[in-house]
Amino acid sequence: MKIQLGVLFGGKSTEHEISIISAVQAMLALDREKYDVVPLYITKDNRFFTGSALLDIENYKDIPALLGKCERVTLVGEGDVAGVYRFPPKPLGKNRIGQIDVAFPIVHGTNAEDGVLAGYIEMLNLPYVGCDVASSALGMDKYAMKAVFKDNGIPVLDCKLYTSADYADPERTVREIEAAFAYPVIVKPVNLGSSIGISVAADRAALEKALDTAFSFAQVVLVERAITHLREINCAVLGDRFGAEASECEEPVAADEILSFENKYIDNAKGGKSSGMASVKRKIPAELSPELREEIRATAVKAFRALGCSGVARIDFMIDCDENKVYLNEINTIPGSLSFYLWEPIGVSYTELLDRMIALAMKRHRERAGLTYSFESNVLSGIRLGGVKGK
Repeated sequence: MKIQLGVLFGGKSTEHEISIISAVQAMLALDREKYDVVPLYITKDNRFFTGSALLDIENYKDIPALLGKCERVTLVGEGDVAGVYRFPPKPLGKNRIGQIDVAFPIVHGTNAEDGVLAGYIEMLNLPYVGCDVASSALGMDKYAMKAVFKDNGIPVLDCKLYTSADYADPERTVREIEAAFAYPVIVKPVNLGSSIGISVAADRAALEKALDTAFSFAQVVLVERAITHLREINCAVLGDRFGAEASECEEPVAADEILSFENKYIDNAKGGKSSGMASVKRKIPAELSPELREEIRATAVKAFRALGCSGVARIDFMIDCDENKVYLNEINTIPGSLSFYLWEPIGVSYTELLDRMIALAMKRHRERAGLTYSFESNVLSGIRLGGVKGK
């Protein structure tokens, strides 16, 4: 019997459209001999829709028309599966139109990749692919992520954190940054991906503009020194906290100082077609010495396990060519295109990668089923409530 695989994508995120690209790529690559794919598109106002029209990337050029071909639904936990029900229900006829055995969230950014969707799926008691709530949240928060990596001896750049309340006094914020770092500095929202809201500032005027930009996307921003002579190296990891392996390394080729959102997606979508992160200009394998390649791959696995990740994540590194030193920049717990292009060079096809991710989800679900989640006691037997609250 085939597994009923629910692929969840979209959501209330600045990376909504990138999620669509990644999800459609994955749905087309899944082994249909093993899985019945149930696409579950989440709109920007968090409504769920399903339908076969969601499998064609061309249909997303007109999303209102696409939704007209789909059924709005809601998910209901039913033991070890989730029922897919029409919403709102019809007064007559059948409203349960299917079920999900395993959930595969392919979402990017806040309100989705940050543990929000993982928590929702856990409440449904479904096995699901990828990181759990804690590792998803840590992976999205660049400051908390750095703290975990530092505690595990993984090299990261020092940084400063500022809130929108701090920025009520912009001049003081700028003075503090200038006292902590020499120019250039990099300013980024603490919880966004795809390079959204990130700027490099080489002087005070540019710093003020960069802070304005970052705070327009997030209430908390992070500032760190910018590496002047930089090489970016990325490596994906597959597994869980108990065992994991690294992919081949890549070196993205950016038109700007940093790989921007435009480099990643817009430049590669000219002509009406996008392959997401799979189409970014890159060198695979990256031109690294064997020793440096293994250092980066080993550090990637260490970071993945330190954060408690599962499934596939992409770890992004920076090489400071002046210091000849490697720093971990950030982890992407659901990377664009699921980083399948980093596995193919070492003999793992996209279809096999997806199979292994789903197997890891089911393994975790079995392991958690053996844990105790309740504690029997008679604490309620003698409780009597009444009168003044708290007595």
